[in-house]
Formats: sequence, structure tokens, C-alpha cells
Amino acid sequence: MYYISEVEGVVRVSPELFKEELSTAIFKQLKNDFENRVDEIIGRIISVLEIKKISEGILVPGDGAAYYRTTFTTLHFIPEIHETIEGEIKDIAKFGAFIDFGPFEGMVHISQTMDDFVSVTKQGTLQGKDRKKVLKVGDKVRAKIVAVSLKDSNEPKIGLTMRQPYLGKMDWIEDQRKEDEKALKAAARAAAKE
Repeated sequence: MYYISEVEGVVRVSPELFKEELSTAIFKQLKNDFENRVDEIIGRIISVLEIKKISEGILVPGDGAAYYRTTFTTLHFIPEIHETIEGEIKDIAKFGAFIDFGPFEGMVHISQTMDDFVSVTKQGTLQGKDRKKVLKVGDKVRAKIVAVSLKDSNEPKIGLTMRQPYLGKMDWIEDQRKEDEKALKAAARAAAKE
């Protein structure tokens, strides 16, 4: 889920930024230090939006840079358990598919792709044995987050499932919606005859 939050941090402004106005130099450094960073608590920082407060700077002997405690707002994304996401299949492996959904990439295990026995074809797609449904790179899909680990900021892990109603490839979801609509109309006609 996307959030806008106020964050406090210490910013190191290097000497080459001293020629800039202080707020401009700190804003540049905040963007460089924090944007696209993954934090275990606040997820991925998409953008630094605004500086709220800059405390008096501190010089560290031998460093040459100035340090400022700064309060600023960020737009960030925290992947949450049971959250529904939409994305695109970026890669298929023997064990499942990788889905890019914007701020993160998640993995859906082969057993969680569809309600069918699934295998990897020679063409590098995932195919269901009975229903013959196919998933391939580039397919648009809807999935639900079932596991999140942001402990390793370099390799966040997000587990996904597509084995619930109205999840999976977008074409499958539309087909399911049409089937449900037909069933509702048939039930309404049957009820009207009684």
C-alpha cells in the first residue's frame, strides 16, 4: 500500500554541495540517499516530497562534510499481507513466476499459479494440465501477497498467490466474471419462475 509519511534522518552534505542553497543541497542529498531504498519498516521509498525541518548543522573534523538532522515527507510503498496487486510476469523459472508490480517484484510458486497441475513447457511458459491455461512472460496478472520479508534491503522477498477467485491472468479473471454474471442471471430467472 502506498503511504505519505513524515520521516526524520541525518543527511551528510558533501563539500561539493556547499555552493548550493542549504535547502536545495539537502533536498538533492535526501533524494540521492533515500529514494528507491528499501527499509524494513517503511518499505520502498518512492520519492522524497518535501523538507519540513532542518536542524543546525554539525561539522565532523577530518570529514569536511556537514551533517543535518532533517524531517521530510516521503511517498513510500509497504507490501502488506493479503493485499491484492496487479503486475506483469517478468520471468518464468522451474519453480514459478516473477511478477513486477511497480515498487517491488514478487514470486508466485508454481503450485500457487492456478488450480491445476502446472508444468513448465519447452517454450518457457507455465501450463495447466487439465484446463490448458498458460502463463508467459509479459502477461498481465492479479495476485495476492501472502509473505513479506524486507530484512535484506538488497533482496526483499515477497511471496504471492493466484489461486483464489478473481486472481490470475487478467483474461481468466474476465472469463470468470462473465461466467459468474451468467450464473447470477440464470439464478434470477429461476427465482422469478417460482
